[in-house]
Amino acid sequence: MKKSIVVIGIGEMSGVFTRGLLRAGYPIIPITRNMDINQVANETPEPEMVLVAVGESDLESVLQKLPENWKNKVALLQNELLPRDWGKHQLLNPTVISVWFEKKKGQDFKVLVPSPVTGPKANIIETALATLEIPSWLVKNDDEMLFELVRKNLYILTTNIAGLEVGGDVNSLWNDNRKLALKVIDDVLTIQNHLTGFEHDKERLVEAMVEAINGDLAHMCMGRSAPVRLARALEYAEINQLEVNELKRIKSQH
Repeated sequence: MKKSIVVIGIGEMSGVFTRGLLRAGYPIIPITRNMDINQVANETPEPEMVLVAVGESDLESVLQKLPENWKNKVALLQNELLPRDWGKHQLLNPTVISVWFEKKKGQDFKVLVPSPVTGPKANIIETALATLEIPSWLVKNDDEMLFELVRKNLYILTTNIAGLEVGGDVNSLWNDNRKLALKVIDDVLTIQNHLTGFEHDKERLVEAMVEAINGDLAHMCMGRSAPVRLARALEYAEINQLEVNELKRIKSQH
């Protein structure tokens, strides 16, 4: 029998991964908000993997509480994820997936483009998703994964923040409001470059973002997290004195 996989955070997205992991033959140990992580770690000191499936706002607090014997088994799937999020934590060498499928309550998952994954447990993630016919691919190196993470962040932040202005779907945003989208892209990329300490290739990123847009033209721009994403971006820009005039304008009007 295969070793157990611990899943921290029980929501829509973790449900998809859990289903795939079960089909791949892994027993699942779920951890909810009310459970003691350390107690579970004492009972399961050597799981095969620890899938941290909480939202991005809860990620830091969970990583701070992770037992030492679990730190080399972590897998992360959050939005707005960057190496700085795990790099501050000693002994963490996580498996990371940039998730390109959505899962809403009452609906099954919907794939936009294949999801890139890298890290020690990447093969487990790829195998689990394959049981559900969700396409994924193994990323070869850290530089390529950084590009993929920034690509996803650019897509989410641009569509969410521009959506506050125009609403609608990504097809309408890109084909009818491209001037707005490109202004937001410039500001978002300014922040992403600063967060990663690297000047990313804008043309390549936009091309990859458009590929994701074309993967689901009816995808709605503005999710419920859009105002929070905008506020978080503006807070970081202000602290670091970054020029993001379009984001400020959207905030002032919406």
